[in-house]
Amino acid sequence: MMIQVDLSKCTGCRMCETTCTMYHTGRINRNMSRIKVVNLYKIGIDGPVSCVQCKEKYCLDCPSNAITVGDQGQIVISPTLCTLCGKCERNCPIGAIELFNELAYVCDLCGGSPKCVEVCTEGAIMHSPQSPNLSLADFKEDTGRMNPSEKRMYYIEKLGSEVRKEWRRKV
Repeated sequence: MMIQVDLSKCTGCRMCETTCTMYHTGRINRNMSRIKVVNLYKIGIDGPVSCVQCKEKYCLDCPSNAITVGDQGQIVISPTLCTLCGKCERNCPIGAIELFNELAYVCDLCGGSPKCVEVCTEGAIMHSPQSPNLSLADFKEDTGRMNPSEKRMYYIEKLGSEVRKEWRRKV
């Protein structure tokens, strides 16, 4: 796993989103961010969702071979080969790839120095290149027919429920 998140520390400030879009596009536009913060008010959890470079690499099942794995383990999408078929978006179990304005957006680790990690004042986002890749097989089965936004909500709700249980144990 490259990007790790500690949901117990996330405040939902969205600085990671803002910094991501500014770094990659020079503009602020949540739709073009490669990390998306989910606010789950009903359980009191906020959390960013970004590509976790999962063990299964579901996104590599691209009919035009536009998706590869870079030398740092990041997912790389070739804009010249990508046909915008949406298969990568449908295949990602946590909604970390999304099509917007004729491009597919996914975390590219900012060349090895993720800006979202640098800007997170709470330490909720970490870059851990040596960590083992996380399996998303359980999420794949549950999120098959969801859109990317619904997948992100589901992912954070599942992870957030565990955080809430831990908080209750400490009280």
